[in-house]
Amino acid sequence: MSIDAAVLDRLRDIVGARGYLDQKDDLAPFLVDHRGLYHGATPLVLRPERTAQVRAIMRLCNENGIGVVPVGGNTGYCGGATPSADGSQIVLSMSRMRRIRALDPLNGMLIAEAGCVLADVQAAAASVDRLFPMSLGSEGSCQLGGNLSTNAGGTAVLRYGMMRDLVLGLEVVLPDGQLLEDLAPLRKNNTGYDLRDLFIGAEGTLGVITAATCKLYARPAGHFTALVAVADPQAAVALLSDLRAASGDAVSTFELMPRIALELVFRHIAPLADPFGHAYPWYVLLEVGVHWRDAGVREAIEAELLATIAAAAPLDAAVAANDTQREMFWRIRESIPAAQRREGASIKHDISVSTSELPRFIAEASNRIAQIAPEGRIVAYGHLGDGNLHFNVSGPGGEADEAFLRRAPDLQRSVHDLIAAYAGSFSAEHGIGQLKRDELLRYKDPVAVQLMHRLKRTLDPGGIMNPGKILY
Repeated sequence: MSIDAAVLDRLRDIVGARGYLDQKDDLAPFLVDHRGLYHGATPLVLRPERTAQVRAIMRLCNENGIGVVPVGGNTGYCGGATPSADGSQIVLSMSRMRRIRALDPLNGMLIAEAGCVLADVQAAAASVDRLFPMSLGSEGSCQLGGNLSTNAGGTAVLRYGMMRDLVLGLEVVLPDGQLLEDLAPLRKNNTGYDLRDLFIGAEGTLGVITAATCKLYARPAGHFTALVAVADPQAAVALLSDLRAASGDAVSTFELMPRIALELVFRHIAPLADPFGHAYPWYVLLEVGVHWRDAGVREAIEAELLATIAAAAPLDAAVAANDTQREMFWRIRESIPAAQRREGASIKHDISVSTSELPRFIAEASNRIAQIAPEGRIVAYGHLGDGNLHFNVSGPGGEADEAFLRRAPDLQRSVHDLIAAYAGSFSAEHGIGQLKRDELLRYKDPVAVQLMHRLKRTLDPGGIMNPGKILY
């Protein structure tokens, strides 16, 4: 179904000459998802600069039954920001809505528009000696609106929570163009339903987030960062428990990495090298923010953390002595996805279970993989501190990858069935998009799915908001 040319002209008029794209080469980046799994078509990408323009766009699209696909930095993994292939939807890019509207360090908040790149939000907080703790590998390109719409996680969830936990209020344009203006920077506000939470994690299917009031935190005076080699995931879980007790629950990062992950990084990402010069089966990248500026206090805290690590009898440990070493440790962790892509075909899982159950899950899931695809190489890494693991399986390489990938449906079903048995999640932080709609129907509580459909019909009766994402 094509969109009437006159309506397209009216949409162009709303945003002005600089606010739209309609040429083939300009449209191309918006028609494929980050992983290249989905390809779509659209006659028009709209780039509004003000909330009033978003409202006018939504009113016109709602009146004419035109699907609207909001897009941020297009860094998602599940095809949630790719339009359909029939060209019947327009794309709404928030990239020009990138103002920091308010910055209040005394109240610990800032108000940012949805098109702000995450790194710019972090920089705005740092400019007033505050911390916005959301941190992702894609923070140089992902946008705040996308982070909100997918309820992004990242590497600091253990200490600060997911995106939902970092937001005080939202400004949202509803499908009919009405504006929900709820940006009040209040920590306490029990005045009925918390409508904010309807839109965070909804992947643009209920409305368009245009701005958010975000929480700010005290910036650490420094960081205690260490790379610790451990015998197995159970040893890592025990170390985490000890460190949380020793630090007063101030551990912000606790990332689990198997040896194969480091080998892929060293093979494909130069000029990184092994910090130990010796191979160990598992590693943990851990970080604790140190807020005391007094050198004597900091030294005492670091000594306590070192003693806790030593008491856990690790196979080896390296503590970052300066920012250069800290950056090297982090680069190893953050390079794993790129290194795995360069290695070749892989089958990915974004799962979560309770942290205490992760060691047993890894063992059971590994046995299942060995039975279904013995040639697969398990690359299980991620945010052990909050129970989220990227349980990926790399293929054997070369021509054998094609046969390996044919096993993907059976392999993924087996892993997700096991996750269900653990009362875990098959999508811990990447969302549903187009990729996992069938999984949602299979594993989500039927009453929950029914309620989701009711909410969708109530808020978006015309079904124009990001059609075909999350729900069929």
